[in-house]
Amino acid sequence: MSLTREQVKHIAHLARLTLTDEDLERYRQQLSSILDYMAQLGELDTAGVPPFLGAGEAVLPLRPDEPGESLPPETLLGGAPDVAHGQFRVPPVFDEPADD
Repeated sequence: MSLTREQVKHIAHLARLTLTDEDLERYRQQLSSILDYMAQLGELDTAGVPPFLGAGEAVLPLRPDEPGESLPPETLLGGAPDVAHGQFRVPPVFDEPADD
């Protein structure tokens, strides 16, 4: 399956990537190759192959869930792009205006 440059531009837009013309062509070729390979895998007869459910019965060791020391609010909020009233400020999810 060969992707068009417009399809690659759309994928780049969704991934928030800015691509040069050379990047667009390289990614168009690479993504097309990946899709061709996936199509080949889809043609395999897997009727008698049992499903793979995991890498085994390995049990990962878990540490006890104990409270630890928290970071100070100044440290946590220090790298935030927008802070209001000691909290992270994010764009609204709904169309209602945010109260300041």
